[in-house]
Amino acid sequence: MSQVEELQMRIRNLPIEDFSKLREWFLQLEDEFLDQKIRADFKAGKFNKLIEKARAEFTQGKAREL
Repeated sequence: MSQVEELQMRIRNLPIEDFSKLREWFLQLEDEFLDQKIRADFKAGKFNKLIEKARAEFTQGKAREL
């Protein structure tokens, strides 16, 4: 049995209260990973074209300030 399969089995057998705590923790962890990925992509310049396009559209009156 793989580690993932073992974890899945153990999670299925958790009491609902523990499952809820685990779910909240997992969602927070997922958010942290996503934040790290966005920061890394931003530092790498992966959003530069989108930022430039948005600024140009705003300047041309195609977009509005939120």
